[in-house]
Amino acid sequence: MNSKYKISKYKNDKLDNVEDYISIEEPLEINLKYKEGKNWKKENLSITMRTPGDDETLSIGFLYNEQIITDINWIEKIESYGENNGQYDFKNKILITLNNSDNVNIAQVKRNFLMNSSCGVCGKTSLDALETLKQNKPKYPNKKINKNIIIKSPEILRENQTQFSITGGIHASGLFSNDGNLIAVKEDVGRHNALDKLIGETLQKKLLNENDQFITCSGRLNFELVQKALINNIGLMIGVGAPTSLAIDLANRFDMTLVGFVKQDSFNIYSNSQRVKIN
Repeated sequence: MNSKYKISKYKNDKLDNVEDYISIEEPLEINLKYKEGKNWKKENLSITMRTPGDDETLSIGFLYNEQIITDINWIEKIESYGENNGQYDFKNKILITLNNSDNVNIAQVKRNFLMNSSCGVCGKTSLDALETLKQNKPKYPNKKINKNIIIKSPEILRENQTQFSITGGIHASGLFSNDGNLIAVKEDVGRHNALDKLIGETLQKKLLNENDQFITCSGRLNFELVQKALINNIGLMIGVGAPTSLAIDLANRFDMTLVGFVKQDSFNIYSNSQRVKIN
């Protein structure tokens, strides 16, 4: 989703007034409705800066990736509400009603999770924080991924981004099968939002098969993105940019293969290189 802005463009020693397409960024307030005893309660769970559209899949992905829910069937209803706000007249609030809130620790959720579009660790200060969400290492298949599939995946991702070619200012996450076929792709101004949208959609459509899939992201890989992939037992994650130190440490702890700086003839493997077939 984009909008036209008037800008000044410098090129060849000349300044021209032109119109350019810019990716829209708007806040989304995620609210949770749940039953406590016999009473219904509503909590403001999170605020994130996102690209409008796919708010439902974004919310599902966020709740699942942060393990606020462990089964999407706990969700009874998702609805946008409130008055249309902002320059672009979007509803910027969403309400998720749970039909099973017995195992949801709302107090802990409110303490630990607050999103923004470039949050990095999002309040998690150490690798130990992940262990509150995931106790066991995923069991990854022994099948290796061919180097050519790794090299081609960012290009395939870019070709299937509808907004990047227009605005140049938006991230994407794509789910691929191990033979290099793109299964699904989602875009957003926030890297973690794009991944939440992707996971939300694949959960809804039952597309996830961690034994035969990997994820490629358009930018750098940080702790939070690696964590979201691990929650869904993804054993290989690829980024066009570099990973952070904490992302590498996390990948090593859970035996994930982490690949970055992918170019036409090169890439870096930061953890568990044995899963990549070079020859």
